[in-house]
Amino acid sequence: MLTNPSKKYVPFRPFKKDFSERTWPSKIITKAPIWMTTDLRDGNQSLVDPMSTHQKLRFFDQLIKIGFKEIEIGFPSASQIEFDFIRKLIEEERIPDDVTIILLTQAREDLIKRTVESAIGAKNIMIHMYNSCAPSFRKIVFRMTRDEIKNLAIHGTELVRNYTSLYPKTEWRFEYSPEVFSTTELDFALDISNAVIDTWKPISTNKMVLNLPSTIESNTPNIYADQIEWMHNNLSHRDKILLSVHPHNDRGTSVAAAELSLLAGADRIEGCLFGNGERTGNVDLITLALNLYTQGISPGLDFSDIDEVIRCAEECNKISVHPRHPYAGDLVFTAFSGSHQDAIKKGFAQQKPDSIWEVPYLPIDPADLGRSYDAIIRVNSQSGKGGVAYLLEQEYGLIIPRRLQIEFSKIIQKLTDETGKEVTASTVYAIFKKEYLDQITPWKLIKHRIDGNPDSLENQKFNIKVELSYNNEIQIIEGTGNGAISAFISSLNIPIRISDYHEHAIGTGTNTQAACYVELRVENSSTSFGVGIDKDIVTASFKAVLSALNRYQNKQK
Repeated sequence: MLTNPSKKYVPFRPFKKDFSERTWPSKIITKAPIWMTTDLRDGNQSLVDPMSTHQKLRFFDQLIKIGFKEIEIGFPSASQIEFDFIRKLIEEERIPDDVTIILLTQAREDLIKRTVESAIGAKNIMIHMYNSCAPSFRKIVFRMTRDEIKNLAIHGTELVRNYTSLYPKTEWRFEYSPEVFSTTELDFALDISNAVIDTWKPISTNKMVLNLPSTIESNTPNIYADQIEWMHNNLSHRDKILLSVHPHNDRGTSVAAAELSLLAGADRIEGCLFGNGERTGNVDLITLALNLYTQGISPGLDFSDIDEVIRCAEECNKISVHPRHPYAGDLVFTAFSGSHQDAIKKGFAQQKPDSIWEVPYLPIDPADLGRSYDAIIRVNSQSGKGGVAYLLEQEYGLIIPRRLQIEFSKIIQKLTDETGKEVTASTVYAIFKKEYLDQITPWKLIKHRIDGNPDSLENQKFNIKVELSYNNEIQIIEGTGNGAISAFISSLNIPIRISDYHEHAIGTGTNTQAACYVELRVENSSTSFGVGIDKDIVTASFKAVLSALNRYQNKQK
């Protein structure tokens, strides 16, 4: 690194002098913004392996379930895959009437025409047009003057109006982004934005969205807020504009930038679940929404089953949620320090139902997110009674998932507290086996047969015929599902929902076995863990489901 980085890096200064007119520092946030999720567009394009159509549909349904009313779903002029996905949503009537889907396009006629064509027949569509405006892009990428960039935006807006007018049955909305606003001269950002507004001619009943993206986060959050407030104060037809922000996270301060932007006059925020996106990501909508929630403000989004949201995002994005992620990480409701554990325990002891939340170290009640509080001792190779997971992995090849570690550590800790003795690996495994692997009543798997090829088309159905013992009576049941586990659960005819699933191999060669770990809910109960081990991975997964079900039902007795 340079000893004098100022020779290479120059800070961007949006104001020639101090912006003394700022008012945002004295304000507080009192309501949630309009949320726009770009997981299926900006988020998807940032993935090493973009989502399949099946994954996109799953993610779209999850976003609807959470409560998003504005969803940017693609760049239909970029590829036939994107175009076909949008047509699928429309033709299969998958879009609720109160949801607006957003389609991104550059300010080019062929791309605008293709984008509008992709949306024919939809009820509510927003065309999101953009062009880059920052000096470096004008000079290096496009080699265009200010006037040329401005005329490009004006002409593109005219084209959007002309092409959308051909399909009057659709409710068309318009969004414009002066891309890289964060490093664009403010006078030019205002000039080009007002020119687009005057061209589009928005009305109060169908407001235009002006999105001011921090495409490259290059300043501290307070400077971005100053930029937003200045634009907010100087835009023409402000009463007919929804002022939007799209913060990226290059400096790691996108959440702060978004929150300060709301104080500065922004009406709307664009981002992704868990902060997915190009480079260091887009702003994290979950963190923003739950930050509001902890201040007593309803975000208008439902994260009451945060584990379901995590599971969907991880499987579709193929990116794990960090265990220290605010609100959602596996470890955020876990205290390793004894003093923390003590304070939290005392807080729960005095916490009354329906009273103001006041538990030390926990800004939010885990139950509001479908979680529980888990205080465990530290697990590593140097620990004694806390080395449960380490002992099972080192001695028996069992790599138990974090949340199962939390549950099982409590069982071991209870034993060591009662005896005051260290536990050996064989003792830990014996207790683990009794608690999970030997749970074979009332349900016990005997054999099964599955019809369906897991390597074939995505939407193929699996049919299963199962022979099992229930309270020592043989039963033969059948079921159907999109996969082997869903078919198996269908055959049981019990309202089971899988919350989490992990699998791994034990051993090598001909002695290899599969270990499966399942976390499930029966109706609205708390989750129950089950473990299955077998040479066949499908059989192991069925054993894990029955292990969890047996543990749940035996606890109800």
